[in-house]
Amino acid sequence: MLSADEVRRLKPAPEPYRMAAGRLGVEIAEMRLVAAHAWDIAGALRAGCAAAFVARPGAVLDPLVERPEVVGADVGEVADQVLARG
Repeated sequence: MLSADEVRRLKPAPEPYRMAAGRLGVEIAEMRLVAAHAWDIAGALRAGCAAAFVARPGAVLDPLVERPEVVGADVGEVADQVLARG
C-alpha cells in the first residue's frame, strides 16, 4: 500500500507520485497514473508521469492542464488504449 502520508503532502503535489516511483523502483517517466479525477491527472502529469483519464459521467479534465494521451469512457476502454501503446 502506498500513501501520501509517507511524504506528508497530498496529491496533486509531486511528492506522492515521486514516492510511488521510488517505492516501485522505476523512473517516474515509466509510470502511468489512471484516474477519474482531473486534479490527480494534473498532478501526475506535472510530476512527470504519464496519465490516463477515465471520463466517467460528469468527470471532466481541467482545461488549463495538458491533456493526457489516453482518455476513455471507462476503465476497460482506458486499459485497451494503454495496452495498445505497448
